[in-house]
Amino acid sequence: MIELKGIDVTFYQKKTRIEAVKNVSLSIEKGCVYGFVGYSGAGKSTLVRVINLLQRPNTGSVKIKGREITKYTQKELRQQRKKIGMIFQHFHLMKERTIYGNIDFALKYSDLSKTERQAKIEKLLRLVGLSDKKNAYPSQLSGGQKQRVAIARALANDPEILLCDEATSALDPKTTAQILALLQSLNQSLNLTIVLITHEMQVVKEICHKVAVMDRGQVLEQNDIVSIFSQPQQALTQEFIRSATHIDQALTTIYQQISVTKLKENEELIELAYQGHQTSEPLIAQLYSKYQVVTNILYGNVEILQQTPIGHLIVILSGAHEQRKKAFAYLQKQGVRLTHLQVPTSQTTASTLHVS
Repeated sequence: MIELKGIDVTFYQKKTRIEAVKNVSLSIEKGCVYGFVGYSGAGKSTLVRVINLLQRPNTGSVKIKGREITKYTQKELRQQRKKIGMIFQHFHLMKERTIYGNIDFALKYSDLSKTERQAKIEKLLRLVGLSDKKNAYPSQLSGGQKQRVAIARALANDPEILLCDEATSALDPKTTAQILALLQSLNQSLNLTIVLITHEMQVVKEICHKVAVMDRGQVLEQNDIVSIFSQPQQALTQEFIRSATHIDQALTTIYQQISVTKLKENEELIELAYQGHQTSEPLIAQLYSKYQVVTNILYGNVEILQQTPIGHLIVILSGAHEQRKKAFAYLQKQGVRLTHLQVPTSQTTASTLHVS
């Protein structure tokens, strides 16, 4: 559906050269919800604006449905942009127009009659759950309702692609969940390809099929959501995931427990990560029955991503040294990733040692 190859975008500010996007190549399949995650300044918004050529790349290829759109005439590009909707963090609604009028404005240059436009607007309002708000003005709506209007407006010309630039960043957690659920429903019912920009891995976790992690204009890592969460390769990806799964928060509390700060010689603090069928296996019970290794669970979390369970445990494993080694080997054979956690002292910061 969308194919970017060798995309470079460079800006100049006061004689300073800024490489906003550096040699990015990726493909987004039709019907996919694809997330770009990274901190501010990572190049996410610039890269996504390349998809509809609101930002032309200095070099590289941009193909939509196999056609190179960088070679389009202005007329062809205008037609192409009708098939790419876009929503933003701050909604960009016209405050002097009603909700009906905001959506109608997007149909200004369509070939629909007044009656057809009216029917379409009412259908869109039903789709986003705002049929009773068509005569209201933006100032009378909540943030979530405003974003629903923006989504309806973006869908007015039946786009095949919807670009979402930090679309939930200005919303509270409950409203964010509702907007993400709406986007997910639209993706499924309309087979809409959605490209989502965010700095929150939590948002990616809720809705995306695939994700690209960006930093300083580069894509550090890209994969399906299950692989990213279960086997992150890059340090930045791991940082995002630990934040989204609340592991770092849990560790802050765990490191303050006396049982952790004063580990015995035969004890180790371990993080276990596992996925899929492993979450239904009695692995903890097996450690004791097979190796006489006792497990004290300090934190546990299992989430379902794309119908696949992903689990994390932080535990203290107790037992004889050789038995613990055998237990580690058994867990790794079952596909469980182990991380030995070092309890920070007042002079050090938290650090981890990964077991290969």
